[in-house]
Amino acid sequence: MNQLICNHCGKKYEMTPTLWKCDCGGVLNLVKDTLKIDIAAWDHYPNSLWRYVETMPFSKGSKTWETVTMGEGQSPLIVLDPNEPNTYVKVDYMMPTLSFKDRGAAVLMTKAKELGVSKVIADSSGNAGTAIAAYAARCGIACDIYLSDDTSPKKVAQIKAHGATIKEIHGTREDIAAAAQKAVDNENVFYASHVYNPYFFEGTKTYAYEIYEQLKGAPDALIIPVGNGTLLLGAYYGFKELFENGLIHNIPKIVAVQAKNCAPLVKAYQNAEGSASPVTNKGTLAEGIAIAAPARSKQILEAVQVTNGTFIEIEEDEILNARSKLSEKGFYVEVTSAVNLAGYMKYQKEPEETIVIPLCGAGIKSK
Repeated sequence: MNQLICNHCGKKYEMTPTLWKCDCGGVLNLVKDTLKIDIAAWDHYPNSLWRYVETMPFSKGSKTWETVTMGEGQSPLIVLDPNEPNTYVKVDYMMPTLSFKDRGAAVLMTKAKELGVSKVIADSSGNAGTAIAAYAARCGIACDIYLSDDTSPKKVAQIKAHGATIKEIHGTREDIAAAAQKAVDNENVFYASHVYNPYFFEGTKTYAYEIYEQLKGAPDALIIPVGNGTLLLGAYYGFKELFENGLIHNIPKIVAVQAKNCAPLVKAYQNAEGSASPVTNKGTLAEGIAIAAPARSKQILEAVQVTNGTFIEIEEDEILNARSKLSEKGFYVEVTSAVNLAGYMKYQKEPEETIVIPLCGAGIKSK
């Protein structure tokens, strides 16, 4: 059984289906020995993110994932513009539910199935909810998704299609999370949270492993959008594991991007604070990263600092401009995903610097 440790007070717990935070309120991380990566083992598995299953904390020889997977992972890495041959986009919306959240959802729901869970609850701005709903359906697990009553109708339709029960909440993203957490505690069920459950990051870390194989090494910098930090932390953990195994010489610099109208992490970074204080969401088109009080802010800030990275904030008109520019290059992304190119356009890159930008969600998902 995997152990969990509180990121705040250090208390350890045995993992159970209903444990989702520490008694002190802190977020939980997996207790793991330093990983020994066996690259030769990767070719024993299908060409999906499960190629890296031996780097994940499942029992050796566990095959539960084989009945859950929909072939997620191994998204293309493509040069964005011939005039900038060292800048790549990783087309991570080429996934079963059209967003990168499938990486985490596939792994998290595989763990839920192993634990014999019969029902899960999740809260989301849309994409994580869709991914959890789809993989819960694959697992035969009942699923409630808590969403804003202002969520894109296309995302709501997608979640409903997978048979999940939608609970629409009027209020902030934090109000929605609080409603879901209250239901989790009242019903004593599994909280399939892309923020609180560390198994989700075991899925998103495969983003780093894939880039490592595609580039035959590590890029110099990663441009990553950040709300709750599920991709940022996953990418950091993945490259850290590669670094600790001597497979790369440097962990890429993390350039984190937030919308100016909801940028608690930018504010904390600018003020040299160890964690972010909640802000008021002034309203942004980038609904997927509009997180006023990120639960893992301490870990996100640490990851950016440790990699000598930085934060960039984006204005609303810059988001729409960047979305148009991506469309002109053939990439139709949802509005939130356009903050990545907007961040890249503001980033002061070095000559010959190799940069990877994720395209996180498909344009068809947006309002």
